[in-house]
Amino acid sequence: MSKAFTLTDYLLERLRELGADRVFGVPGDFTLAMLDHIGRDGRLQWVGCANELGAGYAADGYARVRGIGVLCTTFGVGELSAINAIAGSFAEYVPVVHVVGAPSRAVQAARNCTHHSLGTGDFGVFERMAHEVVCAHATLDEHDACAEIDRVLRTVMSQRRPGYIVMPSDLADLPVRAPEAPLARSSDTTDPDALRQFSRDARALLQHASSVSLLADVLVQRMGAEPNLHSLIDAGDIPHATLLSGRRVVNEEHPAYLGTYNGAASEPAVRAAIEEAEVLIKAGVRFTDLTSGFFSQHLAIDRLIDIGPHASSVAGRQYGPIELADALDALHAVFVDRAPLPRTERHRVAGHRHDEAHASAALSQSTLWQTVSEALRPGDLLIAEQGTSFYGLGAHRLPDDVLFIGQPLWASIGYTLPALLGASLAAPRRRPVLLIGDGSAQLTIAELGTMIRQHVNAIIVVVNNDGYTVERAIHGADAAYNDIARWDWTALPAALGKGRSSYSACASTPAELREALACARASGDRLSLIEAVVPGMDVPPLLRELGKAAGAVNEGPAGHAPTEAEAAG
Repeated sequence: MSKAFTLTDYLLERLRELGADRVFGVPGDFTLAMLDHIGRDGRLQWVGCANELGAGYAADGYARVRGIGVLCTTFGVGELSAINAIAGSFAEYVPVVHVVGAPSRAVQAARNCTHHSLGTGDFGVFERMAHEVVCAHATLDEHDACAEIDRVLRTVMSQRRPGYIVMPSDLADLPVRAPEAPLARSSDTTDPDALRQFSRDARALLQHASSVSLLADVLVQRMGAEPNLHSLIDAGDIPHATLLSGRRVVNEEHPAYLGTYNGAASEPAVRAAIEEAEVLIKAGVRFTDLTSGFFSQHLAIDRLIDIGPHASSVAGRQYGPIELADALDALHAVFVDRAPLPRTERHRVAGHRHDEAHASAALSQSTLWQTVSEALRPGDLLIAEQGTSFYGLGAHRLPDDVLFIGQPLWASIGYTLPALLGASLAAPRRRPVLLIGDGSAQLTIAELGTMIRQHVNAIIVVVNNDGYTVERAIHGADAAYNDIARWDWTALPAALGKGRSSYSACASTPAELREALACARASGDRLSLIEAVVPGMDVPPLLRELGKAAGAVNEGPAGHAPTEAEAAG
């Protein structure tokens, strides 16, 4: 006799339909009935993590690759442990569905002093907390649960931000009808008249421009418009750069690629190409303090075509609603009809080469990132922790088809290690490479054990610079609060993956690092951890400049309180 189709089955069916094949989380008594369905079905696998925060980061990393992520936690204690991860997903436009198993409806109605609650009888308090960091939320009941699931999931997919679904434990096995049709998606919201006006005015601005450049960022990828961007670049042979946060959206081996733009902290040639172009096209760009040299960009509005997720502008005039992909296609048509510009000499940042004579010298931030960049291969999955890793690699080009992930806006240290777990399970054919500082790794190192258990053959480079160097670059270079405990890093894979084969090495010179990376690359299915030892106050040049700027902004002008604009960053 076949089992009845239940509400949990309905939710799992919709999640699979959207592309998920994993659920990340930590079990709790209010979720166990739901988890039974995952085990029985087999088409959607459970990935049990060491803690809920790590599970949330893993779901985020998975969603950045797969297009949807799923996190399951228990009520109260579990969901609050994960809310930092969900807030980061919201800030960075990552569609994660957070499913919370809650006490039964009878328990909630009785308002009893129940475990995992605040003891006040208010069982809606945590949903109200989550409201601010999700784009849609629902607490399910027997009357319209399936419709509510569909509503939340449609909103998540259209807004590309997290959603929150609470399932009381007694509803997990509620019999419901199976979906009769695919989940209805939000229709194209582009207004044809707005698109025509945008195209007309963009064509007029571009008509007599003697130089055109393009600046792209990660929102192009979030909105699924990378193919449209590539077609536009090729049609116009457009010199282009990205923000550090958007490195994955273009091919850095393209002959028209200039490098990364960081406002006043940019390489002079890149800054000139972006800021002095007669017309600049911005595609999916969102400037943050840490990707703009603390808002030091100088872009003339009267020469700017700005393409956002759902609206665009030409020389300051707004048009919308227009989906980002549609605006890029409209510009593509303009360039197809337009006479090509004369090719001019292009300068781009291509990374720095170092003399092999220094291979046996002590490892530095400079030689560290040069050696790491040379070891990357096309198709790698690369995640760099916010700090010396993210900015140290910023001066080096990535090979074609490297999938790059960072978290420069939310910038939660420790994010990248669990995120690599999720991203690697979403892209199993790519070789995962993680670059993370020792201070950041200590926050989430427990998920190293999860990674080993899931047979992730990651190459992990832990930059041991004896503390929070990114904080030292901002303030308190010698302060005790920037110190951390010293760990035996190379012993951790064996300790956290008992009985599983792994590779570990410690490198303190470029030659040792190069050899360790080669051994890790050849280690097949084993996880590899390399400890790269560098001086404590050796800081990548870009991070040094940003650190000075951050320190100045944090201190504010002497003698007066910060204004509202200053307080906003």
